[in-house]
Amino acid sequence: MENSKLILAFVAAGIMDDDLDNLLARLLAMLQQLPSFRVQPRGVVRMFNPRGGLISIAQHGFQPVWLDPATDILLAKAPRTFCATAHTVSFEPLDRAIVLPLATDSRQLGQAILFIEPDWVPSNAEIGFMNNLAQALSGLVNRCLTVETLKVREFELEEARIQTIRSLGEAAECRDHDIGLHVMRMSSFAVVIAKALGLSDEQRELLYIAAPMHDVGKIGIADDILLKPGKLTDDEFDIMKTHTEIGERLLYGSESLIMAARDIASSHHENWDGSGYPHGLKGEGIPLLARICSVADVFDALISTRPYKCAWSIEDAITWILCQAGKKFDPIVVKAFEAALPEIRRIRELYREDIINPTQTVALAELVHRGTRWISWDETLRVGIDVIDEHHRYLFDLANELIGIVAKKLELRAVGRLLSALEQYAQVHFHAEERMMEHYGYADLEQQKHQHQQFTDRLLEFRKEFHDNPLLVQFEAMAYLREWLEVHIRHEDARLKELVV
Repeated sequence: MENSKLILAFVAAGIMDDDLDNLLARLLAMLQQLPSFRVQPRGVVRMFNPRGGLISIAQHGFQPVWLDPATDILLAKAPRTFCATAHTVSFEPLDRAIVLPLATDSRQLGQAILFIEPDWVPSNAEIGFMNNLAQALSGLVNRCLTVETLKVREFELEEARIQTIRSLGEAAECRDHDIGLHVMRMSSFAVVIAKALGLSDEQRELLYIAAPMHDVGKIGIADDILLKPGKLTDDEFDIMKTHTEIGERLLYGSESLIMAARDIASSHHENWDGSGYPHGLKGEGIPLLARICSVADVFDALISTRPYKCAWSIEDAITWILCQAGKKFDPIVVKAFEAALPEIRRIRELYREDIINPTQTVALAELVHRGTRWISWDETLRVGIDVIDEHHRYLFDLANELIGIVAKKLELRAVGRLLSALEQYAQVHFHAEERMMEHYGYADLEQQKHQHQQFTDRLLEFRKEFHDNPLLVQFEAMAYLREWLEVHIRHEDARLKELVV
């Protein structure tokens, strides 16, 4: 009877907390209160992935696996098949544990491994109690999974709505010129400028989502004006300028994202001195996000080739932007642009549209956020092509950002957005790398394409797993990224240095 009360108390407390690490710690603390149960304050919760493997998703008494890989080495000796009842297992040479099966009526979830004193042999009654405890723990883990899955469904609906809006902006942009990466560059420039301004994470996220809508109104401009290769006449330019008003009308609504997109679409051609259009707004009367996007958009336009102009050098474009402070642009935003230049230069290299030159020298300032914990970049990973090395370092940064999300126990929507960013950038990187290989006649191009496709397919699997079991995918993705990136770079991409000779 006393043990039953303990289980009820454990369940009652567990319902109030969706953190599985806390749940496991509470379980171990409860067991240590029982005089005959010689349970150590160490344990791990593992869940089955779609391929039948077991992935650790919570631990107590161990360092997290990204800080101490020895945890995974120890658990590799644990049984990886499902057993319907609690049972003891041995880990050579000294460790022993009780394995609690985690399951619902229709699904095998995984197992909890609770380490015990090496010489303790549980009685049949104690094993029976552990079976009851396994059922209670299964219910709590399943409840946590259900709660997080519902949150993921909300996130997916939000992402679908955002993607629809972004696609509309990209469709309008693509009518203007052949610019596959302009939207990515411009949005990324805007975000790092906003970061230098000190805008909050929420404001920067809103800006990143809304920025691609800056030229959505061009969808209403006739092709003979929009696609004209030469200079527009005054009448044609007057028509072109109406894209800001069209965008303002298209983006009607009171929701924060729509309002931000409307401000950007209608006001990114307003000038700080009041000489812009469509309303002649001046100074701080221009919405802040529009002032940021104005600098980001003009800078990318200057350094990009268009049918009617050649690309400016980055240095000339920077000089022109700085000279327009207090005239065309907000001086504070221009100052933030100048402070963000190390990241802006890097973004420019990562999202280039021309074919990568293997002999090009790239000298970028070191960025503070490159300090890593999970996948450490070192000079032995360099392939000898500067632009490719920058691509790889950015992929490392994304992988380590995932670790930061998991370590800080941020909401799963942060995991979802990171996986989307990784999927998007991997496509950019692979496309750029394959174009370079094809252009320079690299012999192992098809092998590289095959491996790139395998990676892309795996990211798509992670997206599906995120839909089905969001508790699991973040941990599995961490392990996969660490192994794949290092192995692929060291054994495949390292041979790209042949192109430099």
